[in-house]
Amino acid sequence: MNKELTGRAQRFIDELAHCVDIGLQAYKVDHNGATTLILPFNEALVGNTDTRIMHGGAITTLMDTASGTSVICTLEDFEICPTLDLRIDYLKSAEPDKPIYGFAECYRVSRNVVFTRGTAYQDDMNDPVAHCVGTFMRLGTEFTPEYFRTRVLEGKR
Repeated sequence: MNKELTGRAQRFIDELAHCVDIGLQAYKVDHNGATTLILPFNEALVGNTDTRIMHGGAITTLMDTASGTSVICTLEDFEICPTLDLRIDYLKSAEPDKPIYGFAECYRVSRNVVFTRGTAYQDDMNDPVAHCVGTFMRLGTEFTPEYFRTRVLEGKR
């Protein structure tokens, strides 16, 4: 685990109000930028009160954010990279009353686009709730606001 990158990941998440609202947390980031986030079980995110299973939209947010966070932790220079495309295949329902982990990694970085893949799981990554693939547009450092860069990279407000 890379503490510096995990801190960067958490600061990035903390800049995204919807991620703060649902309680997303950086769990770990390795030296290659592979990122794992945790979505704690939250009663407000239950999609069906009879089953107590978290809504698929919360899992989509988890996987989009895990993928985007892996992008900003992989690139040498920090830049905003909005989601171009995200495909999620839901494989099974998550178990109720348990957190969901979102793992994502960049498998290709080009001049204009970054490609990611990931897995949502609970107890075992080999027993996934969902898989995803995503593409993120590189805007370049010149289009990343300085205040955003300072907050995420240095933690300064």
